[in-house]
Amino acid sequence: MEKSNLLVFRLQNYEPPVQQPAPAATGANQLTPLIQGLPTEIQTWIQQGAQGLQQLIPPNLLNQAQAAVAAPPAPDVPRFYGFRILGQTQVSDPDLQKQLSEILGNKDHFEAPKSNCMYPELGISFGPGAGQASNDLLISFSCNQVQSRSFPWPHPYTGMKSDTVSDLTQVVKKLWPGG
Repeated sequence: MEKSNLLVFRLQNYEPPVQQPAPAATGANQLTPLIQGLPTEIQTWIQQGAQGLQQLIPPNLLNQAQAAVAAPPAPDVPRFYGFRILGQTQVSDPDLQKQLSEILGNKDHFEAPKSNCMYPELGISFGPGAGQASNDLLISFSCNQVQSRSFPWPHPYTGMKSDTVSDLTQVVKKLWPGG
């Protein structure tokens, strides 16, 4: 990794699922129970009150809000293994390359994972150069784990020790100062 072409990505580790707007009820026959066991008459009063409140809201305000929430993410957004790329940088500083190599290359920096999650905030791609296969991995600070995506992980464990997390955090601060 120390002598490799090294590209680091800041990733959005989670995207909420796209929500579809619920179909509007039309009439008392299609009234969806608000609370199980609530009498139909009270449910009708609640729905009528809600309809009255909707008249006080400016036209199309709710439709615009629902459209914004329900809008699917743009398909042309750049991604790294399915995670949205928020920023990327080419690591050309030999000292930073060496630091990353020493952190990720030492088996003593890793332990058995304490959780089973993977919400990566960082992606790393290193390799020999253009046209050749890269070695990619994901780093989840929130789960304290590393996940190799395109090569066999060389260490017995993927859980990051607290010192490893701290060391990687310092490298990230150098890669994206002020961010």
